[in-house]
Amino acid sequence: MRYQRSSALFAEAKQYIPGGVNSPVRAFKAVGGDPIFVKKAEGAYLYDEDDNRLIDYIASWGPLILGHAYEPVLNAVIDKAKKGTSFGMPTEIETQLAKLSVSMVPNIDKIRFVNSGTEACMSAVRLARGYTGKDKIIKFAGCYHGHSDSFLIQAGSGAVTFGSPNSPGVTQGTAKDTLLAHYNDLEGVKKLVEANKGEIATIIIEPVAGNMGCIVPTDEFIKGLRDICTQEGILLLFDEVMTGFRLAKGGAQEALGVDADIVTFGKVIGGGLPVGAFAARSEIMGHLAPEGPVYQAGTLSGNPLAMSAGLAMLTELNNNAQIFQSLADKTEYLHKGLAKVLNKKGVPYQINRFGSMISVHFTDEPVVDFASSAKGNNATFKKYFHGMLDKGVYLPPSAFESYFLNDALSYDDLDETINAAKAIDL
Repeated sequence: MRYQRSSALFAEAKQYIPGGVNSPVRAFKAVGGDPIFVKKAEGAYLYDEDDNRLIDYIASWGPLILGHAYEPVLNAVIDKAKKGTSFGMPTEIETQLAKLSVSMVPNIDKIRFVNSGTEACMSAVRLARGYTGKDKIIKFAGCYHGHSDSFLIQAGSGAVTFGSPNSPGVTQGTAKDTLLAHYNDLEGVKKLVEANKGEIATIIIEPVAGNMGCIVPTDEFIKGLRDICTQEGILLLFDEVMTGFRLAKGGAQEALGVDADIVTFGKVIGGGLPVGAFAARSEIMGHLAPEGPVYQAGTLSGNPLAMSAGLAMLTELNNNAQIFQSLADKTEYLHKGLAKVLNKKGVPYQINRFGSMISVHFTDEPVVDFASSAKGNNATFKKYFHGMLDKGVYLPPSAFESYFLNDALSYDDLDETINAAKAIDL
């Protein structure tokens, strides 16, 4: 395929935008080469500035669960835009989307809309601290909760040490209140809790991780976290920015059978527009301003365009729950097809899958956390990524990202993807 116009646009963008992109993964640093600039998208396909058609496996990193340019969402946004784009005042549609969200998700009574997943997670942690009167949080290496200071922490020399910032601009003072644990390591969490007894406000986790590939929690691990939090008066915070309304109507809580105390949302709840949200039981949400002392605000929070897109998307998912099984079936089909291809090639690999999330790791060890994910052969991944791209398949341009399938993908698209993998020399 030819990418002349994309390369030219990237060169121009770098003159005016840091790194030429507005979110780092888009720059192709992990895979090499110049990023693809998109002109338009429809259904399961992207069309780039060189008029190449690409089968899309990121779906705008998750929200486009029914495919690009989904007509009910487009029509809802267009109709609402004709009446004004933002007011900074209450609108009825905010309550409509809140009511529908609460009805679909277990264990929440009230929800607050914000503008991004980062803002949702940042606000949820502040609420957890305000509600519990404690300062420290536990997060897991490899889980991404946005770019708020509290989350940009890497592991120290051991599981019981304080984290240290892994981005300039994050202070040591912030880092000391963030404790690092390892995904699927319940004993490590227990040691952290014991070493910081009575000081931990919340444990925040991607219940099914999507930022170190798709990492599925063991039943013992995820239910053990619930038990620890209940016993120690810690709030369990599920970051469902990726998994909410994607893995099931009720998100990962429903899919895993575990209730969280606070849940954050994004992606799907906005139907592709910038939206985030956090939700909990009434007694927790009652601590949020203007009812309580924990402050959070935003002019564009609950803006009518985002609310209309979200309402159209969630209405469709609520009325047609079979979509989740359809997505899971397609993901399983892709899994089996890719596995058959990679087995024939004799390449060490692992494929992780849950619902409509899936990732391929070029390693002979099971991938259960960030450390095992990092052992993947990056040279092989680069060949795989660019080989698939040359065949018209757009995968996440990083070995540490999950694929997100959309239901506009046909089985012919999946077969085309599997056949593309056959043609790659790994």
